[in-house]
Amino acid sequence: MAEEGKDLRAYWRRNLQIQFWLLAIWFVAGYVLSIFLVEPLNHIKMGGFPLGFWFAQQGAIYVFVILIFVYCKLMRGVDKEFGVDEDAA
Repeated sequence: MAEEGKDLRAYWRRNLQIQFWLLAIWFVAGYVLSIFLVEPLNHIKMGGFPLGFWFAQQGAIYVFVILIFVYCKLMRGVDKEFGVDEDAA
């Protein structure tokens, strides 16, 4: 029973670590690059548009969608590592 509780805590600790780092990446893309650093980034063009504008309008959304897939892939590996994946049932 104690071993199961220890595994559960380790599982959730890993889950929270993954969530923290992915949210940190999203914060950088969504706030830092598209709000705080918009002026310096606007000197760089991407597809004819200033890069700061691109991040504010589309880039942060693309990063968020990519992070969803990354989270799924990482958690699939964590689930398998701790034996709680759907295939194990």
